[in-house]
Amino acid sequence: MRRTKIFGGSSHPEITSLITTRLGVEPGAVKLSQFKNKETSVEIGVSVRNEDVFIIQSGSPKINDSLMELLIMINACKGASAQRITAVIPYFPYSKQSKKKKHRGAIAAKLVANIMAISGVDHIITMDLHASQMQGFFNVPVDNLYAEPTVAKWIQEHVQDWEDGVVVSKNAGGAKRVTSLADRLNIDFALIHMDKSRRGQVSRPEDIYNRLEEDDDDDDSSMVDAETGHEIHRAETADETSMMTLVGDVQDKVCFIVDDMIDGCHSFLEAADNLVSHGAKQVYIIATHGILSGNSLRQIEECTNVHKIVVTNTYPIPIEKRAICRKLVILDISPTLAEAIRRTHNGESISYLFTQVPK
Repeated sequence: MRRTKIFGGSSHPEITSLITTRLGVEPGAVKLSQFKNKETSVEIGVSVRNEDVFIIQSGSPKINDSLMELLIMINACKGASAQRITAVIPYFPYSKQSKKKKHRGAIAAKLVANIMAISGVDHIITMDLHASQMQGFFNVPVDNLYAEPTVAKWIQEHVQDWEDGVVVSKNAGGAKRVTSLADRLNIDFALIHMDKSRRGQVSRPEDIYNRLEEDDDDDDSSMVDAETGHEIHRAETADETSMMTLVGDVQDKVCFIVDDMIDGCHSFLEAADNLVSHGAKQVYIIATHGILSGNSLRQIEECTNVHKIVVTNTYPIPIEKRAICRKLVILDISPTLAEAIRRTHNGESISYLFTQVPK
């Protein structure tokens, strides 16, 4: 890869190392630091004039610092006359805020896209966006890669009786993602419908259908009050009830609960309990982005109805956190990202990566 420089931010040095090792290059020298007032400082340590620059920076627990660092790195390379700047963002920050959820809410993902464009990015490579229409937020090319080929390969190699398994969506919004994996594996799929209705009222069929058209929103993400630092929990009102309905047959079958990310685990564990109560033999939780906030891993470890939790390494999980849960399996997605970088640099098509795992 001639006339190429690859830089890594501070959010996820592990995946930067894996990508550069696979490509057979050394990461470019860059000094990342903070001033005493917490402002981010970036110094590019090598010349990038007329170079094809790739900057690897994923979301992290310090999401705002990671995002600001990425923006400054892009702008620094732009000011140093880089020929093209590609941001490689395995987990795209603020992707869950891709639409207004309240009347006076903000579409934060669109704001991030605008800021990146202003900073000078020319191309973006990311993975499993929470909502695929986010690609339309950008006025530069966006390659949204999928972890599905890697996940399917792991299932075929490590799960016994997977041929008689069932891929399960824990809500209506994830049906498209689940059917895609089920079609690839040529197995059945099922859907869990969570009906939150007023007491004495039942959801109409058209209400259930409309939910299938909505984006998948994980409602157990941890929220923290910006002033007090305390977690915010949505409480059910006195006249509100929840009812889970399983659509599909899971009796004596291995079940794979699939989603694009797992932050809080409450809805996943509820789904696992529901599947086991309907006769499921084993339950696997599978997600691309393992955010796993708070004590999610401990709760999963203590849940007897979950056999394994499988995530990729798009999001950094500290060693001490991994040790909490023996059920945790982390798949390496760096071959797909590395191949995307190589093909982008050489001007080759990346459509191969949508269906295959690089060898």
